[in-house]
Amino acid sequence: METKINFPYTKLPVEVQELRQKVRTFLTEEIQKGTFKPHSGTGFNREFSRKVGYQGWIGMTWPKKYGGKEMSQFERFVVTEEMLFSGAPTWAHFIADRQSGPILLRYASEELKEKILPRIARGDCTFAIGMSEPNSGSDLFAAQTRAEYSENGWRINGRKTWTSFAHESHYMIGLFRTSKATKDNRRHGLTQFLVDMKTPGITVKPIRNSAKQHDFNDVIFDDVLIPADHLLGEVDMAWKQATAELAFERSGPERFLQNINILSELIRIIGANPDAHSAAQMGRLVAQLQSLRQMSISVAGMLSAGREPVLEASIVKDVGTNWEQELPNAARDICSLIETNTTPTNAGSFEELVQEAVIMSPKYTIQGGTREILRGIIARGLGVR
Repeated sequence: METKINFPYTKLPVEVQELRQKVRTFLTEEIQKGTFKPHSGTGFNREFSRKVGYQGWIGMTWPKKYGGKEMSQFERFVVTEEMLFSGAPTWAHFIADRQSGPILLRYASEELKEKILPRIARGDCTFAIGMSEPNSGSDLFAAQTRAEYSENGWRINGRKTWTSFAHESHYMIGLFRTSKATKDNRRHGLTQFLVDMKTPGITVKPIRNSAKQHDFNDVIFDDVLIPADHLLGEVDMAWKQATAELAFERSGPERFLQNINILSELIRIIGANPDAHSAAQMGRLVAQLQSLRQMSISVAGMLSAGREPVLEASIVKDVGTNWEQELPNAARDICSLIETNTTPTNAGSFEELVQEAVIMSPKYTIQGGTREILRGIIARGLGVR
């Protein structure tokens, strides 16, 4: 059987290197000023996001009329990569930049575009993603939170869960059921809406991780009235929009670089002349990382060309999450066999980095879809399911 997986070899254009250096200089200066401490806390910092917006690095691929710079997906890739390498706190703007903004560009009214997109580009507007539900998880087509049309707009009742930073967000783009799925198409009947998080009837409840950090939330909708013009796209046809949106969420370097500080510290610890075993194990990790990076760049190229690489993006997410979750223990195993220099860096001691990564690793599975859902998408893409 001929497979449908296609990762065309893609090189980052030479001209993006100047931008990379500019971003590195900016991040170094912000660390020195004390704007943020690398790889620490929840990664949410409005002050930093506004500074990134001032540089023109939020919504940078968007039209200039909406605050963008009309730059390429490759330039955006470089900015994202450098932010991750530096451990910068990007969550106040990242969701809006990565996927909510593009959805608004494609489906929102002109009035909403002019109202919201420039705010995102300035780093002044935070978005949440309303997809997962308690009884459906990452299976988006099992969503049951309902939106019912009335003469005053749409009324929403139900619950979304695992919603990152909903408690800090100005808006959510939510996926809601507007009619029943058909016998032949369980994807039918879902619609996307723009939700103002200050709307009466919305309750946000924290879901704390094992480190007591508050990233995720339950969001409860109790007869929440949404204006009719906050409908995004076609009624009952949001599955097409949502799968395209997830190609952005699942394929970027954030899918495998959230723990990159562990690898950097490991390289420092083993030194310039590691023993043969350590060198081999380190080589395996770096080779895997380089392969993931090349796959992610390839998807960026496909997105730049206007394609919707849903299958390839799902593979990047699945393989990237697996690598990221295995990295802490793999690094610990390498260090257990050598005499280490564990002098703390500005990100903390090596063991502290590993422990924090282990605590945080379960959320990597949730973000962008669980392994079971992703592998179902991949199996269908390969024609084996």
